Amino acid sequence: MLVDFHSHTSESDGTLSPAELVAAMRARGVSIFSISDHDTLGAYDGLPETPGLRRVSGVEINTNYRGNEVHILGYGFPLGASELRSVLEANRRERNARARRMVAGLQAAGCAIDIDDVKAGATDDAPLGRPHVAKALVRGGFARDIDAAFRNYLVPGKPGYAPFAHITPQAAIAAIAGSGGVPVLAHPGRLKDVEIIDELSAAGLAGLEVFYPTHQPGQVAQFRATAERLGLVMSGGSDFHDPRWNVRGVGMEIERRDIEPFLELVS
Repeated sequence: MLVDFHSHTSESDGTLSPAELVAAMRARGVSIFSISDHDTLGAYDGLPETPGLRRVSGVEINTNYRGNEVHILGYGFPLGASELRSVLEANRRERNARARRMVAGLQAAGCAIDIDDVKAGATDDAPLGRPHVAKALVRGGFARDIDAAFRNYLVPGKPGYAPFAHITPQAAIAAIAGSGGVPVLAHPGRLKDVEIIDELSAAGLAGLEVFYPTHQPGQVAQFRATAERLGLVMSGGSDFHDPRWNVRGVGMEIERRDIEPFLELVS
């Protein structure tokens, strides 16, 4: 079946508005989807109903743990959940503070941009991230494109890089579960240390994003086996941000038998 439980809008670091993303899901023939913006539920505010297209509430929480940048996806929670919104607000404050640290490093390296230039590429109240800084560098003529901005300025060892000071994945898992949601580890193939999956499972992780665009067949098999061993449900999504970057667009074909246990948890 064609589903997508990992996608982003202009409310975080995507480029499509929430309504445009829903239209893309519908045009692609996706049957069930989530918007999983980074550290915000803004995409759901005022989003109209989607008749004929099942929507599952979602969010992606950025966390740090043992040298890993760990993203925890949450699904199926009430949108008004106060505990979850409190965690997201704390992460947004850190994101915006980090953006200011990145700008300070870039200014020291001779890049004449300021925080207002970064905010100009984001919607009101959207949590700021490296893509927003990268876009400011491109607009300012300091980088040819987004890839060059990251490569030359925004990765470890470069002047615009600033480390995260986000919450732990255990705290994100607790906030999602405490709000009635289902915590899932995003793109485990991007982890530096996959052994932390066992620790996160012990902390209440409920699922693993086994199906992901950059996971190779061997990784899919590996993470399927991990999910089975730990009793985790399997999910998947496109991680869509922008039609220029995500040329395959939205939606992932996943066998119903593989996704059904996840759907039962979030229903």
